[in-house]
Amino acid sequence: MSGQRVLLIVGGGVAAYKALELVRLLRKAGVAVRPILTRAGAQFVTPLSLEALCEDKVYQDLFALTDDSGMGHIELSRSADLVVVAPATADLMAKAAAGLADDLASTTLLATDKPVLMAPAMNLRMWLHAATQANLATLKARGVLFVGPDEGAMACGEFGPGRLAEPPVIFEAFMAALAGPAARPLLGKRALVTAGPTVEPIDPVRLLTNRSSGKQGYAIAEALARLGADVTLVSGPTGLAAPPAVKRVQVETADQMLAACQAALPADVAVLTAAVADWKPAQTEGLKLKKGQTGAPTLQLVETPDILATLSKAGAQRPRLVVGFAAETNDLEANARAKLARKGCDWIIANDVSQAGVMGGDENTVNLITHEGAESWPMASKAEVARRLAERIVQALV
Repeated sequence: MSGQRVLLIVGGGVAAYKALELVRLLRKAGVAVRPILTRAGAQFVTPLSLEALCEDKVYQDLFALTDDSGMGHIELSRSADLVVVAPATADLMAKAAAGLADDLASTTLLATDKPVLMAPAMNLRMWLHAATQANLATLKARGVLFVGPDEGAMACGEFGPGRLAEPPVIFEAFMAALAGPAARPLLGKRALVTAGPTVEPIDPVRLLTNRSSGKQGYAIAEALARLGADVTLVSGPTGLAAPPAVKRVQVETADQMLAACQAALPADVAVLTAAVADWKPAQTEGLKLKKGQTGAPTLQLVETPDILATLSKAGAQRPRLVVGFAAETNDLEANARAKLARKGCDWIIANDVSQAGVMGGDENTVNLITHEGAESWPMASKAEVARRLAERIVQALV
């Protein structure tokens, strides 16, 4: 990234303070940052803070004689490899969509011939308003790239879509935009990934679950997103942060995971790494079970829904490529081949979880089982396994 140049437009909104963290990430990577601060943006961050972090002059006025003599808005608009707008307010998006140019930021956006990446941030009702959504569609049709917004609590006290994407996520989008389409072969593809364990309640405090950490599934979701895919990650309970540029849906039970997966369809690829509980109590007690004189209670178990088999037979909405995982403790390839035939999926990734450190660890060794044959992959980090699998998915889909 060293030597790359970005023109950063900071719009007016409470989320403008996150632009300072984005600058820090960019500068740490060796990226030169030249800032434009709107009049509204200056209500939330100071020019002095932005200048200190960017190590460059902050540009604010359209008609500044000292700027025009050496760095007019035309030259400014073409002085970088990429233009980033963070936060991109409803006003800035509207001006860009309409081609208005009444201040330095909007004039620069109209004059630039460089790629533009916008990170929207606004009240959820402003974001959902028909005018904003129409502006979004117009800008996307013109080639403007977007990252976010996220869903969550906002400064206005409301909850919903409209939060500025976190700076690391914007940074990842920046790197992907600079790399261009060749580095994102899955651009326009939708991916569904499941990860982590499921939990099946016995009573309000006890549950059935397993040792899955979710690390492999999260790594796969991140690897697919890096290649441009629109990724939905359906996750059971883990202690992991959502990967950059990935939409995470939190669930607990197998039934909830199946419903979330079906809601994420259609998808081009589904990678089902989650360790779904095979059984659940036939009845969940409403009160905590107590120790008594009669000994331990007897649990009657019933099967949970088969998510892999269900998605493999999803009819018109079946993903083009369905990849299942098989955690085995013996007869790895034989059991994986049997699962491949039984479930109706396209590939099975089999791993031997009897090896110490695989479940919950940072390394994995897997076998890729397809209808054509089998490949044994050497021990590697889970991130490397994810990268290698993502490349195979590219070969299958593109």
